[in-house]
Amino acid sequence: MTRVVVIGNAGGGKSTLCRQLAPALGLPHHAVDLVQWRPGWVQAPDEDVARHHDRWLADEGWIIDGFGPWATIEERLRRSDTVVFVDLPLATHLWWATKRQIKSLFLGRLDAPEGCTMWRVTFRLYRMMWYVHRHLRPRLAEAIAENAPAARIVHIRTAADLKAFRSEIGED
Repeated sequence: MTRVVVIGNAGGGKSTLCRQLAPALGLPHHAVDLVQWRPGWVQAPDEDVARHHDRWLADEGWIIDGFGPWATIEERLRRSDTVVFVDLPLATHLWWATKRQIKSLFLGRLDAPEGCTMWRVTFRLYRMMWYVHRHLRPRLAEAIAENAPAARIVHIRTAADLKAFRSEIGED
């Protein structure tokens, strides 16, 4: 595992997994959210995100976490050797995201984009999660099959799958 894509709906533990994977594999972790969002949850232009993304892909090894513009997802998948598709039931994503949102009220959120308060976008987050689950999830599964045919696909469907994968990489 040297070029790892971790992708899926919000609240699935992707960022936590990446923070564990990076030191275990000795790879840099790049979070798309950190370049996709500007203070106040203003979306950065796709060109800005793509510029960062291209720099990440130019490295020999990386872990890239998140969505971003669709063209960057497809390119990332084409260059990956491992895809971790976090595809839990929507209720699990919603529950874990809710716990994260509440926790952020008291502790902040280490991996939040600068100047982006988590709590104030909670209902927008829920709407986005429903949309991702309903509309982008099937498209993402197709894109993985089409663009990463030689990659190892780790399809995380349950909390137990996530735990097993974390154990496999020496975490948990």
